[in-house]
Amino acid sequence: MLRGARTDASTRMASAWRRAGDRAAPGAARGSRRRALESSVAGAVALLALRAATGRGPTARAQEIASPPSSSAPAPVRSSSGGTTRVAMRHVDFHVADGVVLHVRRLDGEMHGVKDGIVDFDDPRSYETTIVSGEVALGGRDLTALMNDHVFAYRGAPLTHLHVELRDGLVRQTGTLHKGVDIPFELDAEPSLTPDGRIRLHPKRIRIFHVNGAALMRALGLSLQKMVDLSKAHGVAVDGNDLLLDATAVLPPPAIHGRLTSIRVVGDALVQQFGTAADSAAAAARPLALPDPSAANYMYYRGGTLHFGKLFMVDAEMLVVDTDPRDAFDFDNPHYERQLVAGSSRTLPDLGLEVWMPDARALSTGAKAALRR
Repeated sequence: MLRGARTDASTRMASAWRRAGDRAAPGAARGSRRRALESSVAGAVALLALRAATGRGPTARAQEIASPPSSSAPAPVRSSSGGTTRVAMRHVDFHVADGVVLHVRRLDGEMHGVKDGIVDFDDPRSYETTIVSGEVALGGRDLTALMNDHVFAYRGAPLTHLHVELRDGLVRQTGTLHKGVDIPFELDAEPSLTPDGRIRLHPKRIRIFHVNGAALMRALGLSLQKMVDLSKAHGVAVDGNDLLLDATAVLPPPAIHGRLTSIRVVGDALVQQFGTAADSAAAAARPLALPDPSAANYMYYRGGTLHFGKLFMVDAEMLVVDTDPRDAFDFDNPHYERQLVAGSSRTLPDLGLEVWMPDARALSTGAKAALRR
C-alpha cells in the first residue's frame, strides 16, 4: 500500500512538472527543457520507489548506522554461573604438574568454577575439584617431584634435595636439612591417618651424618620440630618428630578437596582412599551413564560450563577416552592440547563431545616439539 501511494504521488508530480515546462518555453527550447525535467523526475521516481521497496538509501543507511542494535537481537552466550560439573574418572594417570602424576584408579566428584562459574581447563586456578569418592595413588618419583618442586620450592627452605621411596610399607626420605650447616639425613617413616584427615609420617629410623639420628637428637634435646621451620611450606607441618601432610593442599593447582579416609603403602605407591563407604554408596546410586559404554579408561564431564582452547560448552557433556585401553590413560593436564591435536572427536546425538586421545607418553619428541611451535 505504501509503495503504491508513493508511486501515485510521484506520477502526479511528474505531470505537473511537464505542464509547467510546456508553459515555460516555446518550440525546441521547450522540448529540451521538458526532456531534462523528465530525466530528473525519472531519477527521483526511481529513488522513491527504491526507498519504498527496500527501506534503503542514503537516509536509511545513516539511520541504520546511528541506531543501536535491536534489543531482540540474540546475545552471545555467556555464563555468570556455570553450575556444577560432575566428573568421573577411571584408570587415569593424571599429570597435575611436570613430574607429578596422580594415578587415579577411580574418582567420582564435582568441579566448580571459581571465576564466573566456568571450569576453564586453560587456567588451573579457575576451578576446583571435590572428590566425593575415589582411590588415588602417588609413586615415589611423584612424591620426590612434589616435595622438591612445590612443597619446598621456596628460598630458604629447610629441606632440599629430597628423594622419596616407598618400600616395605614405609616412606623413605633422604635429603639435606639446613640448620646453620648442611645436614644429610635419612628417615624411614610409617604412614597413618590423623583424626582430621592428614597423613602422619612417624619416623621408625633416623640417620643424621650417617649415625643414629634418634639417639643423637635425644642426647642434644632436639626434635625435628625444633630443628625445622615449616611455616612457609605448602601443606606440611611438623609435630615432634612427625611430619604431617595435607594430601590435597600439597598439590599444585587446580585445587582439590576431599575427605581422606585411609592410606597405605602398596609396592611403590602411596594409596589414598577418599570418601566413606556411605559416600561410595551414594556415588554408586547416582552413576553417570556414559554415552560410550565401551570406554574403559576415561574422564567424563557432565553439566556446568567448560572452556578449553576456543570452545565453550554450556550444559556440558564431554567424554575423553584413551585410544589404547591396554594400560592407564596417561593424561598430561598442563599440556593437554598436544594430545587433543593428536586425537580425534565426534559429536554426540545430544551435541556433546566424545574425544579420543593418545597417551601423553606415546607422543614422540618430534610431535611434541611441532605442537609446541
